[in-house]
Amino acid sequence: MDKKATPNKLASFFKKLGPGLITGASDDDPSGIATYSQAGAQFGLLTLWTSLLTFPLMAAIQGMCARIGLVTCQGLTVTLKQHYPRPVLYIMLLFSFPAITLNIGADIQGMGAVCNMIFPSVPVPVFCVAITAVMMFVIIQFSYEKIAMILKWLCLSLLLYIIVPFMIKQNWGDIAKHTFIPTIQYNKDFFSIIVAILGTTISPYLFFWQTTMEAEDQAHNGKGIVVDKRVLSEMKTDVNTGMLFSNMVMFFIILTAGSVLFPAGVREIDTVDQAAKALEPLAGKLTYLIFATGVLGTGLLAIPVLAGSQSYMLAETLGWQAGLDKKFSQAKPFYVSIIISLVVGLSLDFLGVSPIKALLYTAIAYGLTAPVMIVMIMHIGNNKKIMKEYTNSKLSNTLGGLTLLLMTAAAVAMIWFLF
Repeated sequence: MDKKATPNKLASFFKKLGPGLITGASDDDPSGIATYSQAGAQFGLLTLWTSLLTFPLMAAIQGMCARIGLVTCQGLTVTLKQHYPRPVLYIMLLFSFPAITLNIGADIQGMGAVCNMIFPSVPVPVFCVAITAVMMFVIIQFSYEKIAMILKWLCLSLLLYIIVPFMIKQNWGDIAKHTFIPTIQYNKDFFSIIVAILGTTISPYLFFWQTTMEAEDQAHNGKGIVVDKRVLSEMKTDVNTGMLFSNMVMFFIILTAGSVLFPAGVREIDTVDQAAKALEPLAGKLTYLIFATGVLGTGLLAIPVLAGSQSYMLAETLGWQAGLDKKFSQAKPFYVSIIISLVVGLSLDFLGVSPIKALLYTAIAYGLTAPVMIVMIMHIGNNKKIMKEYTNSKLSNTLGGLTLLLMTAAAVAMIWFLF
């Protein structure tokens, strides 16, 4: 009896996981991995505590977005368009679109560079074109269920980053100390990396993706008619698991770089392939291959989320037919916008745009947009006209307020450091 009950409980748990898990996992994209690797390489284990800070903040904001999607059965863009002044929506789009496109470009370049490391005889641009072509084919040809299932399985690739630190000798007492006791250095470089971590983990495109996918998932499964305690409980399980998973991966990437690269004197990691290359002579070929393979898995997971969120935002703003479950002929503008975002992202490599510059501009745009978006999400979450009896709890508002405070401080700090 007990033997049968355990698998059934596990199966029931995994069945509840969907949009929240995919959103959390896609946050650890190749550009995010480069940021976390830089944090570990530059400061060792000093930034491990940030994963404990960002988890509840991410969970609170993404939980609000998921609940908005469940209750309204529509994307965040539609809700903003219906209930708020149009300029608010247009400002969000103005900042989000360039940032998302640059993010796509940086991720494609990162994946291409990693593929080139594994197969040096094939040039990076060839891999970039092939990766983009595969993405287009999968997004256009496969149904929503297949894409959701593929993304769900790709989440497993992130487990590779949890394995890597256990392949290296660690001082677990020191790790525990830096995890639970925050260390802060009062200098520009340290605060810059904290700002980068916050901007990487709490990204506005995830707000739009979470809301839209929650609404689409509910509508697709026929569960969107009645929102009750069970549905909300399953949503919380999904979101909290996804955000916990995301922050665990961030923790272990910082740990890997901090325990291998930092002691070896490697202080600068500009791209994700540099992180993988630096690991090979220090931690062995197997560790390097596992790290590199993880980059490919996370890129394949994140790029459809980036391109999809951008196209949903555009389609919902302009009133186009949209949905990953629709055929190309049923939602041509929606799919064409996905193709354009991928092609423009790919073109950055051929135009000579540096991945690091792309990430810098992305961080600036996200940093400026995030505080405004958090204000809007909290306002929607507390608006009884929209949310009815499912408004934010006191805990959600407290965590949301803390997130707003930190993201605003991060935006101010980022502008200060730049100018």
